[in-house]
Parts: sequence; structure tokens; C-alpha cells
Amino acid sequence: MTARLQNKHLVLGVSGGIAAYKAVELLRLYTQAGASVRVIMTKNARWFVGPTTFEALSGRPVTVDLFEEGDETTIRHIDWAIEADAAIIAPATANIIGKLANGIADDALSTFLTAVISPKIVCPAMNTHMFESLPVQRNLETLRSDGCIVVEPDAGSLACGTVGPGRLPAPEDILDRTVAALTPKDLDGKRVLVTAGPTREYIDPVRFISNPSSGKMGHAIARAAEHRGASVTLVSGPVSLQPPLNVDVVLIETAEEMAKKVLDIAQEIDIIIKTSAVGDFRPRLAADQKIKKTGNGMTLELDPNVDILKELGRRKDGQVLVGFAAETEDLVANAAKKLKEKNLDVIAGNLIGAGDSGFEADTNKVTLFYKDGSSESLPLMEKDDVAHQLLDRVVRLIQ
Repeated sequence: MTARLQNKHLVLGVSGGIAAYKAVELLRLYTQAGASVRVIMTKNARWFVGPTTFEALSGRPVTVDLFEEGDETTIRHIDWAIEADAAIIAPATANIIGKLANGIADDALSTFLTAVISPKIVCPAMNTHMFESLPVQRNLETLRSDGCIVVEPDAGSLACGTVGPGRLPAPEDILDRTVAALTPKDLDGKRVLVTAGPTREYIDPVRFISNPSSGKMGHAIARAAEHRGASVTLVSGPVSLQPPLNVDVVLIETAEEMAKKVLDIAQEIDIIIKTSAVGDFRPRLAADQKIKKTGNGMTLELDPNVDILKELGRRKDGQVLVGFAAETEDLVANAAKKLKEKNLDVIAGNLIGAGDSGFEADTNKVTLFYKDGSSESLPLMEKDDVAHQLLDRVVRLIQ
């Protein structure tokens, strides 16, 4: 995900709220992602975090006053507004929200924001009663209608003692919304279904058959598709991952549950990408109570689960259908066989076993096999980047 910010020019506006300390972590995430970041602070923000901290992390002078002396002076804010790929206000107080909504430009930050023509990402953070007040809500609605991206605050216990909405979202979520704002919307209007993670086939209430799938690849694809403007449904088995933002997540456990959900909605979908590692078999009989050890062995009879991908291929009616093949040997032969048997448009194959690729890794090395018999191998890369590479190919198929 973060590679999408490489060489982007961002301006981070910090206004005077207790959540200003979180802007330090946000700046660190932006710079780690390769973005070039300038920081503009309001004078009140200095009560919470000093400019020196932001200067050290950004490697650039911080602007607080329009009329500061030195090289970064008065008219430069217009140049920054033109140069910026995005402007992020975090935290955005009621005061700066009101100024931006009503075209008031009476300090360095508000003047800069009035001149910005690139995406503006507003991250409100304030007392719950302030956030819910009619003037603030009216101003936020004005900003939305003006094309600003408003990142809704989290709810919880606030520094002022109230409990409710008003807490600045996690810096990672603001980073995600920034990436989304700067990603071309070439899947706008498309409906995408992604499956992810393992399934569990229960032997008894405390034991099950499963596999080591982490769900990272499927989550990455769902996140990338949402960034590109698609309406995304993610059907996921049990994983330890935060759900992607703005994605409809359906949690399942068994292959039967996944099959029911996927096949029920498949005809409404434009693009189906099945990364899940679905159990091929389930116990013929699952015990109602925990099976006790007796010292003897146990024979477990298994029945086949429905082949969800094959059934999707059989029912395919204009959708783009993409599968994944995790193999231990003969990748080319096995992937080609699955591609044909399951009526796929693309299959992404990879050999499991290497520590830097496969189920639990953050990176992956896949080969894409196409319906026309061609193939291409992608280098080892972050799973978020694999997701976008795959979606690049899908976009070509639907054009």
C-alpha cells in the first residue's frame, strides 16, 4: 500500500487539538512510504507539539506564520498548494473546519488550504459534543459537498473525559485514506468479490481441520480494489487482520458457509478473485461433544466439500474470474490444469514453502497464467503491490 505514495508531495496541516501528537506518527508513516511532506501548523498547535519535532521527521522547516522571515516565506504557500498531491488536516479542529468550509483564510494553514486544488483529507478530532453540534456537522457536510474527503473520527473515551465520537482515527487509517485518495479510480462502478483466509472443518467443538492461510493476500486485493473505486465484498475465513476500510466484510468459518455466501451473490458481481484456501474435505461426522482420548488411534472419514471455484466457473456469465493456486511442485502444469478445468480468466500461482512467499509472509512471488495460454512471472514484492499488479491485468480484461 505505502509504495503508492513514493515521490508524492504531501502537506500535513496540524491544528490545535490534543490529538496533535498523533500527527507525529502520521508524518513518520508518510516519510517511510517515500512521500515528501511539508508541515504547516496553526499557532495553537504549538501548545501540544513543537515545530522542531515535525522538522526533524520531515527534514524541512515547519511553517506557522505567513510572515516568517527566511527562504520559506509568504508567497511560498501558493507554490505549495500547487505542488501538493494531497493536503491532510490531522487533527482538524472545529475552528479549522469552520474556516475551510466558509472560505476564511486568516493564518498560514487556512490560507494554504483555500488555495489547494488537489484532494483535501479532513480528519476531525474534538470533544464529542463539539463534533455532534449542528455548526460542525453543517460545516463537515459543506466540505463533503465541496469534494473534501472527511475521515470519520473514532469513538471512545476522549481526553476531555467524554465518551463518544471525536477521537482522531489511527494514523494507519489516515494513511490508508490518503493512498485511496491518490489511487486512480479505474474500477469505479465495478462490483468486486474477494475470498480470503482459511476455512475450518470441525471434528468436534474444539478441534478442526484447517491450513496456515493468513488471509493477507485476499485482504490486500480487497483493499486495493476499494482504493481503485470498486464496491468490494470480502468473504473471509478466520484471520487475525484488521478488515480493510470501506469494504463489506462477511466472516465465515466452514467451506459450506463460504460456498453459500459466494454462490448466492456471484451473479451480482463483475470481478471475482478467489484467494481463500478452502478445505477440500470435511469430517463425515462431527462430534457434538469433545472427543476424549482413549489411548487408541482414531479413523477420520472425510467427505469432499464443494469446489467453489469450479462451480463459479461453471456458472460464469460475463464475470472476470481469477483464482489462486498454491502448489508444492509442478506449478506450471498444475496451474494450467486448474485454469482450464475451472474456466478461469487468470490464475495466480506460487510455490509454497519459501519463507518470503506464500501463506503467512508479507511478500509474495507469483506467476500469472492467462486463458490464452500466455503467462508472466512477477518479482518478489509486497502483497499490496501484488494486488495492484493483478488488478492492473484485470482492468485490461474488462476494457
